[in-house]
Amino acid sequence: MLPTDGVVAFIALFIIFVALGFFGGRWRKGDLSNLSEWALAGKRLGTYLVWFLVGADLYTAYTFIAVPSGVFAKGAIYFFAVPYVALTFGIALLFMPKLWTVAHQKGYITGADFVKGTFNSRTLAMLVAIVGIVAELPYIALQIVGMQAVLNVMLAGIGDVSTVSEVSLIVAFVVLAAFTYTSGLRGATLTAVMKDILIFGTIIAVIIVVAVSVGGLGAGFTAKPAYSTLASTLQNAYWSIFVVSALALYLYPHAINGVLSGQDAEKVRKSTALLPIYGIGLALLAMFGVMIYGNPAAMALVKSLGGSGTLVVPGLIQTVLPSWATGIAFLGIFIGGLVPAAIMAISQANLLTRNIIKEFRPNLSSASETQIAKWSSIAFKFLALAFVFVVNTTYAIQLQLFGGILIVQTLPALFGGLLTSRLNKYGLIVGLVASEILGVYLVEVANNYGTWNTSFYNTGPLGLFFIGATTLALNLAIVLVWTAVSRPKPAAM
Repeated sequence: MLPTDGVVAFIALFIIFVALGFFGGRWRKGDLSNLSEWALAGKRLGTYLVWFLVGADLYTAYTFIAVPSGVFAKGAIYFFAVPYVALTFGIALLFMPKLWTVAHQKGYITGADFVKGTFNSRTLAMLVAIVGIVAELPYIALQIVGMQAVLNVMLAGIGDVSTVSEVSLIVAFVVLAAFTYTSGLRGATLTAVMKDILIFGTIIAVIIVVAVSVGGLGAGFTAKPAYSTLASTLQNAYWSIFVVSALALYLYPHAINGVLSGQDAEKVRKSTALLPIYGIGLALLAMFGVMIYGNPAAMALVKSLGGSGTLVVPGLIQTVLPSWATGIAFLGIFIGGLVPAAIMAISQANLLTRNIIKEFRPNLSSASETQIAKWSSIAFKFLALAFVFVVNTTYAIQLQLFGGILIVQTLPALFGGLLTSRLNKYGLIVGLVASEILGVYLVEVANNYGTWNTSFYNTGPLGLFFIGATTLALNLAIVLVWTAVSRPKPAAM
């Protein structure tokens, strides 16, 4: 178990985190009975606040638990996360300022609002909303897996760790639900600043200490030389997963939610241009999965707790930092799961309220709309928490890739709609439905119809490809062909 001074540091900082969350409701006061104020912080966040918010939104337990875990278990293939974030911000700079401008002019709250307005299709907008809600669930579950990993290492040796960990998570989520309900995105923004400061401090401290104590990255690659190269059979899998992941990231409702909270398009553009700084942190965190092989004490700790790759980062931290610093670092990772979970649940609630419920209750008042969104955000948080309690941890982490396969199919409607409104809405509907069905089918085939060995690649004539690439290709083909065939022919002269 983490020594007393580490536990005290963890608890003290968690109290500050909670206080910030509740203070958010009083910060930059607005009418929190209005959905735009509650869910988008009144669209008044400046360059640096958007940078902190979107950074906290996108750099989650996926970054500091799933990626190092994947590198630890499988090697170089999981380093796809580094070029993926390098590419995704270029994509964001191309599309997000324009989306903010259109949303500001039209009063849109969600990406599905934009789809409905651009293509005049309730059905397409509802489908995009449903896909967004479903794709977010495993992402929220992944945040909880990261929080569990911290608790399992911090509480190791106290007896029934699993029960204590679950109770701790429930308490944390009750607190999170309370301040999200009262403060909305304002609370998430203030806590995001705290989370990012702690995470960056932890990364720098661990890299320096490991470099001094065990020889840095060299010791890890010496112990595990195969992890420095990518097998030739995985090359197509590697580039296809990082390209599709880069296309998918800013299609997630939580990413769109963060962008639309910005004060103006120029501030969104500047904050996006600064986000690659987070990519440096991701690259260093990914290397934790190799560095641990050069640290016998950390390896022994992880093995003693079951050997799960999810324990790599907290295990390495606990063995190289003093206990008080470990407590601070653990709190950073712990709230690094809570903050994104709050933003993701808010974005799901927006979609449910604006693009599903309101379609059937068009006269819903602004106050009622916001109230439904608040309660829905709580429901989504606890739905994901229940999911983690009944599903294998590795399964939850891998399902995040499945979420990517689902959400990238909204690309023709969202990014395509930002480029042109001439795409045929029926082609978009058929392309979305067909690609989602194919994606589920290919995942089932890759995993032997229920065995779930967590494979997300299909074998083609050129080798392994990420399933999301195959399904997106089908989607785009249907949309473009349908649009071309249905376009009215010019009148004869």
